Amino acid sequence: MAETAISGAAMREPTPKEIRLVIAASSAGTVFEWYDFFIYGTLAALIGAAFFPAGNETLQLLLVWAGFAVGFGFRPLGAILFGFLGDRLGRKYTFLVTVTLMGIATAGVGMIPSAASIGLAAPIIVIGLRILQGLALGGEYGGAAIYVAEHAPPEKRGFYTSFIQASVVGGFVLSIAVVLACRFLIPADDFAAWGWRIPFLLSIILLGISLWMRLKLSESPVFQAMKEAGETAANPFAESFSYPGNKRRIFVALFGITGVLTTIWYTAFFSGLSFLRGPMRVDELTVELILFAAGFVSMSFYVIVGKWSDRVGRKKPIIIGAIAALALLFPVFWAMGSLANPGLARAAAENPVVVAGPECTTDPFAELYGSAQSDCGKLLETLTASGVRYDVQAADAVSLTVGGESIAIAPEWMEDGIARREGIQAALGSYGFDFTPQQLSAGAIVGIFALLLVMGVLSALTYGSVAALLAEMFPAKIRYSSMSIPYHVGAGYLGGFLPLIAGYIVARTGDLYAGLWYTWAVVAFGVVVAWWGIPGGLPTDFEEQP
Repeated sequence: MAETAISGAAMREPTPKEIRLVIAASSAGTVFEWYDFFIYGTLAALIGAAFFPAGNETLQLLLVWAGFAVGFGFRPLGAILFGFLGDRLGRKYTFLVTVTLMGIATAGVGMIPSAASIGLAAPIIVIGLRILQGLALGGEYGGAAIYVAEHAPPEKRGFYTSFIQASVVGGFVLSIAVVLACRFLIPADDFAAWGWRIPFLLSIILLGISLWMRLKLSESPVFQAMKEAGETAANPFAESFSYPGNKRRIFVALFGITGVLTTIWYTAFFSGLSFLRGPMRVDELTVELILFAAGFVSMSFYVIVGKWSDRVGRKKPIIIGAIAALALLFPVFWAMGSLANPGLARAAAENPVVVAGPECTTDPFAELYGSAQSDCGKLLETLTASGVRYDVQAADAVSLTVGGESIAIAPEWMEDGIARREGIQAALGSYGFDFTPQQLSAGAIVGIFALLLVMGVLSALTYGSVAALLAEMFPAKIRYSSMSIPYHVGAGYLGGFLPLIAGYIVARTGDLYAGLWYTWAVVAFGVVVAWWGIPGGLPTDFEEQP
């Protein structure tokens, strides 16, 4: 990158061979780091059974997503810590540290005894390792993105850095590929009992490969020139907020860029994964194969969008993708639900479920703080976990009706969650509700793949050019900190907490699609900020911006 403000210090132009190595090593390391982070979400159901056993499946899944969110919650702290080191000590050595920390923390999850063996210590250790993962990831993305951007010629910066963006999806695809391989090689019962640990332990091998590749790299030419000129920042974190105009740029990067891309990405892949495997009851292997194929194909679009942004600017793809997401988000998931479990959708329309009674609300976290669910709340919790939409009415006594006909509520339902689930599902089954594992037709598989690919394209439009854009938005001497802080605050909180927030909204409302409103609201606000704050026109280096 040609940085005119670096006191005229000479910068050696990297050779084409060096640039290829930079892209390959940075992208491979990014794939491995995101694999480490995503394998937790890919195996959410088995993680919940091993480390977060609970009395009901809704609470268990929410506890798993809470653990998922904790890692994201610590990403901003990692961004501050490693951003400081990256701007003071250099790009290369900082992300060598981050990849090592991530690999060790991920392998550790595969070694923890289950809660059945060591009790409460198991989830506590898992949370601790998730914190380490979050800290590591907070330093990884900024380092890899800047490293490639600072090696790239300006006219190809979007194209070269798009491989980093595609590598994030690559980590998700790799996590699914490894899980699929383990499922094919290990019997189902053994995989559930111990085989799920292998994908975590594999992180040690991936760490070795990543370190071997990254140790071959030289320091960024931009950082070398700054260091020789004595122009590195004394306190990158403080200067990120004191540099003229940087607060505005950080605000735009947080809400207009990161908020948009991260909520679309997690809705596309993790909400899609949870939706299909959970309330839609699609066979796990089928879901993983569809998501693997959709994720793999969508990776190419990130590169296409990155290259396109070199010709049309960074703003246009992001605005197009965000507006399209607002229009297509609900229709895509409605269509997926109809294809995945047509019996459930049809029965809900033909025989609406109504729950009536006093205190007819549900709190999925009630058991954690010793509060008892009302009898009406217990019915709602079970219906939500079963993927059944319902309406609520106030009444003096608890009742459940389907298509206007009353369902007898057995006394044991209120004492035993398993009996309640089995009883309600058996009663609703006679009205056409299908709670059996879904074996999809070829047409349904193709349709769901196409819908997930649509979400993948929307993600590519809002994400493919972002590494180049963020590198161009901030001055070189505080670039690592300035872009990492808003990126990881946005990705950590707006995106990382999405599965938990969306799951909670669904649990409270009973509407399987209500959680999508969180994504819609974040993206809608982001469109306004992006339109106002992202520089228009052709890409320019920071020093050339007005």
